[in-house]
Amino acid sequence: MAEYPPAMRELIEALRLLPSVGPRGAERLALFLLQQPEALSERLARAVYDARKKITRCPECGNFAEDGGLCSICQDPSRDRTVWCVVEQANDILQLEKAGTFRGLYHVLGGRLSPLDGIGPEQLNIDKLFKRVEEQGPSEIILALGADVEGETTAHYLAPKLKELGVKVSQPARGLSAAGGLAYTDSVTLGYALDGRSEL
Repeated sequence: MAEYPPAMRELIEALRLLPSVGPRGAERLALFLLQQPEALSERLARAVYDARKKITRCPECGNFAEDGGLCSICQDPSRDRTVWCVVEQANDILQLEKAGTFRGLYHVLGGRLSPLDGIGPEQLNIDKLFKRVEEQGPSEIILALGADVEGETTAHYLAPKLKELGVKVSQPARGLSAAGGLAYTDSVTLGYALDGRSEL
């Protein structure tokens, strides 16, 4: 039975390490890359290498930054420094920024509390959050964490400690999708929507 050459098999196995790429997808990607001009492979390899070397975490908030400096949000003098949004991962910031409504600062926890997985406060950027709050004194912190058990656990851990530091703590409203109806909404989301109702 014919097999791919060793270098091709290694490329396929490497591509399988990417999220959502199965055996057939990895094989298709490998074949695509080998059929393209060499410049494409070189550009892809250079972009991955450069990103790994240059992209760091913002020393202030934990967002994506470059070459060890502050991220573009922390550098922006027009941001409201009195309101912060705490998120699990840096890519959550990008999602919030796309909405275009939040103009404050961020803090990236680097995950969420999950005792069953051995993730406690020490494994997250929680101490740094408390230190930043003490030093910079924001008036409000929005806990934009997941609505699942780990996200709720993290929020319930953080909220009282942040309140002790004199900060108002809130979380985004949870409810119905703007594009969906009741028939397509789960019971937990419906519960949040009813609890967070506002007067018309």
